[in-house]
Amino acid sequence: MIPLLFLVFVVAVKVFKKSTPNGKITVYLGKRDFVDHLDTVDPIDGVIVVESEYLKGRKVFGQVTTTYRYGREEDEVMGVKFSKEICIAKAQIVPSKDKQSEITPMQERLVKKLGPNAYPFTFQFPACSPSSVTLQAGDDEDGKPLGVEYAIKTWVGDHFDDRGHKRSAITLAIKKLQYAPPTRGNRLPSSLVSKGFTFSQGKINLEVTLDKEIYYHGEKVCPNIIITNNSRKSVKNIKVYVVQHCEVTMVNAQFSKFVASLETREGCPITPGASLTKSFYLVPLASSNKDRRGIALDGHLKDDDVNLASSTLVMEGKSPSEAMGIVISYSLRVVLNCGALGGDLQTDVPFKLLHPAPGTDANVNAAAEKKAKSIERSKYENSHYTNDDDDNIVFEDFARLRQEAA
Repeated sequence: MIPLLFLVFVVAVKVFKKSTPNGKITVYLGKRDFVDHLDTVDPIDGVIVVESEYLKGRKVFGQVTTTYRYGREEDEVMGVKFSKEICIAKAQIVPSKDKQSEITPMQERLVKKLGPNAYPFTFQFPACSPSSVTLQAGDDEDGKPLGVEYAIKTWVGDHFDDRGHKRSAITLAIKKLQYAPPTRGNRLPSSLVSKGFTFSQGKINLEVTLDKEIYYHGEKVCPNIIITNNSRKSVKNIKVYVVQHCEVTMVNAQFSKFVASLETREGCPITPGASLTKSFYLVPLASSNKDRRGIALDGHLKDDDVNLASSTLVMEGKSPSEAMGIVISYSLRVVLNCGALGGDLQTDVPFKLLHPAPGTDANVNAAAEKKAKSIERSKYENSHYTNDDDDNIVFEDFARLRQEAA
């Protein structure tokens, strides 16, 4: 019975839909996550269905906007705004001014299924557009979260500047994400630092090596630490952190947050002449930082399982500082406490945290885990899906809030 159920979930194609408040217009999207491959970005391909004789000479327009919020709404006074909305693509969808020469297989299936009132549309992300990132708000903050968000907007009007009425408008939140390269390479990031002491001979040497350069969300970060104490001081304890670094380019601000940490005295004190070799395991997860303000998350959609923000990737030959939006990076930090007079010895080893590339084994396994969660919630899912067995297309309401299984 289980293999049969699994087969049904694999074959069915999920399509997201959202209708206007008056029910006259519906927008269909095959996905809400669009991948930045550095040299190209997935096109935003969808289909809009307009009820017969509703327009009466009017037109349907669409645009893709990005909202860059870098300050709290409650701090906006005297007309000062801490957000900027930019239209990055726009078009007249119905009737289309530019005859669309090619449509994607998903659009072709939807147009065939939905009939003559279905009109395909395609938007492109511009080059160097930032990835979706949301900074987690505090418990006392009610405004919109800080970060970079994308949305598709459609409305009915006589011309583009005519925004029409809310009852005939649709807004759909989407995400622009980056994935890890298909192969992670063989490079092992490492760092070697030493610390000497005033009026005392010798040094403490600290070497930290990671088992890989690129980690996938949910994987263990495994640093191997070698401490050699050639000084007259002792190492009291060891602290290990996974640090998330955020750079907000619009205001030239930078800050860092710990997203995983541990402290141990095992093997300590490391006395003069002694050494210690030890491995640690840390798992940076968004679920472990739910109540912490300022943690960067992959662009937050209400009904998605949220991950920590992925590392920002840039094309070869470009610097990460040239990236727009909110630039994310990670490092593994090790701190040795050498006592009140000795101070701390600290080093950071940078690494990347990303989603596995589509088509890789890790991506298939991650998708299987997500499917398993969906099956566990099948009672709720079945009550909110409409399925057409003839074409194996599952329509899901775009604004539906997913409830976690008890």
